[in-house]
Parts: sequence; C-alpha cells; structure tokens
Amino acid sequence: MSEFDVEIDSSGLNCPLPVLKARKALADMAAGQKLHLIATDRGANKDIPAFCKMTGNPLVDSSEADGKLHFIIEKGDANG
Repeated sequence: MSEFDVEIDSSGLNCPLPVLKARKALADMAAGQKLHLIATDRGANKDIPAFCKMTGNPLVDSSEADGKLHFIIEKGDANG
C-alpha cells in the first residue's frame, strides 16, 4: 500500500457517507497529500473512483484486505 498523510476509517458506514468523509478530509489537505480511506460498503468500489474522477483527485491505489476496502486518494490541484 502507498504512503499516506491522512487516514479515515468509514467502516460500517453506508454510501454516501464514505464519499462525504473523503470530500471533507480532502478539503482540509494540501495538493499532493494522500488520503487513506477505509470502507466496508461494497458500493464504495464504484462510488470512490467516480468521486475521484469527478473532483480531479487521482485514485492512486485501491485494494481489499480482511473484508475492508482501502483507497489511496491524492489531493488534486482543483478544489474537491
């Protein structure tokens, strides 16, 4: 897994909450910093990549371990 600057664990929360938590965290981060988002909602597999594409925050890595989804999102230059 990639290095990251901020971690948010949204385990047990259903969409859209993981996306909203990611949006809030990214708003407080500097461009180039990385967010590690942990989610258990299977919908995040579609929602997080779509959110990243829509907001211009690159999805650097995604994986699954122990029933949890892990996403590394880099804060883009645009205001996400």
